[in-house]
Amino acid sequence: MVAKALTIAGSDSGGGAGIQADLKTFAALGVYGTSVITAITAQNTRGVFAVQEIEPSVIAAQIDAVLEDIGAGGVKTGMLSSSTIIETVAERARHHGIRNLVVDPVMVAKSGDRLLRADAVTVLKEKLLPLALVVTPNVPEAETLVGRPVVTDEDVEEAARAIVRLGARTVVIKGGHRSGDAVDLLYDGREFRAFRSPRFDTPHTHGTGCTFSAAIAASLAKGMDVVDAVAAAKDYVTGAIAAAYPIGDGHSPVHHFYRLWPD
Repeated sequence: MVAKALTIAGSDSGGGAGIQADLKTFAALGVYGTSVITAITAQNTRGVFAVQEIEPSVIAAQIDAVLEDIGAGGVKTGMLSSSTIIETVAERARHHGIRNLVVDPVMVAKSGDRLLRADAVTVLKEKLLPLALVVTPNVPEAETLVGRPVVTDEDVEEAARAIVRLGARTVVIKGGHRSGDAVDLLYDGREFRAFRSPRFDTPHTHGTGCTFSAAIAASLAKGMDVVDAVAAAKDYVTGAIAAAYPIGDGHSPVHHFYRLWPD
């Protein structure tokens, strides 16, 4: 049977992040993708211009419809903009016994527009992170989760420990906001593993976080363990950034199909 993965996230009308990036990633990696839309955004490469949240009961119904029929070997969450939405997703995740849950704690769009209400951070930490097999914050998101600056290598390691103490089984703190090579640090409560790639001088990085977490979920759905899934996701995203091309005037998305569509 084909591997199946589910994304629970917001819709990006520009096609570069959110549900659209996740489904592109699933398809590129040979996984059948399903989706639960939590919000609709009016968005392009320049910014986010409007957001309409989906009624929590409809979000719950989408989750039930997918998992009661199609199922999913890997599930990822993206934009969950309010406390009520987070609580709804967490409750249905518990109900369905989702095991391979990848939580991308989306807080701010590449354009700088906020996608998570400030009062929802506590609910995210208390309700959703304890259900996660993998959490994938970037540095600013990690700082919000742990409540202190994350600047040095030691800060990154301590933040990773703190996020695991919140209940997540594994955390990967992404290195895109730091200088030098792009180093993502994985911590599973026992040991650290670093995944390193060169940093590319390009503005076309819209959707990298969504794509990374979706790639992890896809690999988990294929039966990989967490370390191999993160390694595969890192390799895929690195290639997608390197092959990115402009589609608008701002931060264009990565090239999800670079392995299928040569230059």
